[in-house]
Amino acid sequence: MQQNEKRRTCLRASHVIATEFEDGSGVLINLNSKKYIQLNKTAMLIWRYLERELSPEEVTRELCSRYVVAIEHAQRSVMATLNTFRQYDLLQENCEP
Repeated sequence: MQQNEKRRTCLRASHVIATEFEDGSGVLINLNSKKYIQLNKTAMLIWRYLERELSPEEVTRELCSRYVVAIEHAQRSVMATLNTFRQYDLLQENCEP
């Protein structure tokens, strides 16, 4: 990353709580809407990476290092998951992957 390049992160919204289950899947609860979304293991892992304030690019790299997956597939998965999180109002408004 170049010095003047801004690091893009997608932060969770403050009105969201997460619960992770023993199998790695989980649930996110939007306290404003009172709705929840069930996450598979990969989506929960992406959420945990967002909690660590990783950028979408860093999340993609982490997934590639953890699983045997092509970078293009990982990028599509991360973007689709972020879009779902955005759809359910789970991310701060400044998230632009």
